[in-house]
Amino acid sequence: MPEKAVLSFRKKKIELDVYQGTQKELAIDITKLRAKTGMITLDPGYGNTGSAMSDITFVNGEKGILKFRGYRVEELAEHSRFVEVAYLILFGKLPNRDEYQKFSHLLEEHTALHSSLEHHFNGFPDNAPPMAILSAMLNATACYHPELLDTELDAQNFLTASTKILSKVRTIAAMSYRRSNGFPIIYPNHQLKYCANFLHMMFSQPYREYEVDPVVERALNIFFLVHADHEQNCSASTVRMVSSSRANLFSSVAAGVCALWGPLHGGANTEVIKMLQSIYKEKKSADAIITMAKDKKSKFRLMGFGHRVYKNFDPRARILKKQVDEVYKILKISDPLLDIAKSLEEKALQDEYFIERKLYPNVDFYSGLLLRAIGIPLNMFTVMFAIGRCPGWMAHWKELLDHNQRIVRPRQIYMGVVERKFIPIEERE
Repeated sequence: MPEKAVLSFRKKKIELDVYQGTQKELAIDITKLRAKTGMITLDPGYGNTGSAMSDITFVNGEKGILKFRGYRVEELAEHSRFVEVAYLILFGKLPNRDEYQKFSHLLEEHTALHSSLEHHFNGFPDNAPPMAILSAMLNATACYHPELLDTELDAQNFLTASTKILSKVRTIAAMSYRRSNGFPIIYPNHQLKYCANFLHMMFSQPYREYEVDPVVERALNIFFLVHADHEQNCSASTVRMVSSSRANLFSSVAAGVCALWGPLHGGANTEVIKMLQSIYKEKKSADAIITMAKDKKSKFRLMGFGHRVYKNFDPRARILKKQVDEVYKILKISDPLLDIAKSLEEKALQDEYFIERKLYPNVDFYSGLLLRAIGIPLNMFTVMFAIGRCPGWMAHWKELLDHNQRIVRPRQIYMGVVERKFIPIEERE
């Protein structure tokens, strides 16, 4: 039997069940609150609301811990690859050799888009936002797989649908990049692995094959891996809300793309690079920037520091910082933006203002620098985030349906006019 919490209001008391997760987190079950009291809870932004019981990802922001299906992200980044972690997140366990080979084979098999879909790219203007293209093309792709639009997918059909999306999302991304730059389409090379194939489709030319450096390939693997899921964030919650209506996997993932598009979610690493570029252009010192960030009268915001959940060092930031150093070294890149970033980090971590407020570098602080070194243009940064996040979105879609959760329908506190009488237009002031 669960423990009980007692709510007292206006001389009336009710008992509410208390549940404890495997990591000792406690939650009060309020599903019957309105029926028992006529009241609802008010929590704009859902910062104190548990929307689900999930076994996909665990985040402890106070201690800086991130786990996928029980595995620490640091251990996975050290020993695994994105495709293997995608399987883990989707199916709840690390694959054995046969499962991994089958999964990888399906990703290779599903890389190409239907030839008719290629013509859709011509309908977008050259300056179309890549995230808009990605969302639209995911929905368009669904039209060519009607057998996968049922929400009651068996294990085989979920495997097929998830590998189609995970494979084709990088093809769509690469084609949108090449289309916007006037480059000819480069088709997949099935001899290459997941990340290398993406880099090939992005940067090869008909007259010159892109040579994939193993260090760069490994760094991109880790970039996708650390973004694979992050619990009940804005886009994951969007996917779950959409899927609660029993929307298909393609449209639910497309909804996640749209949520990720927002600058407060997936666009943060873009803002970090813009900030660093501005600092470099204006030749401001790290000390001056730190002073500006602490000044409440200043409109300046130090991007890439602090997090809605983490009140400690974001473990993903440490992982990506190491990859940035390795990629810049192997490619022999001298980038003043990296020097500025490291100086800002050093100053901030020694400043009492940042220490007291627990403002540490987050994943966005170094991820943009990594993508910049690889050659990914600024307007594609959020698309790269979306590719990495696809396993998490699809796992949340499946988990919600497996739990048979009812359609999501939040309540509100109405603050408008109580009642009005209709006035004919000729009598209105």
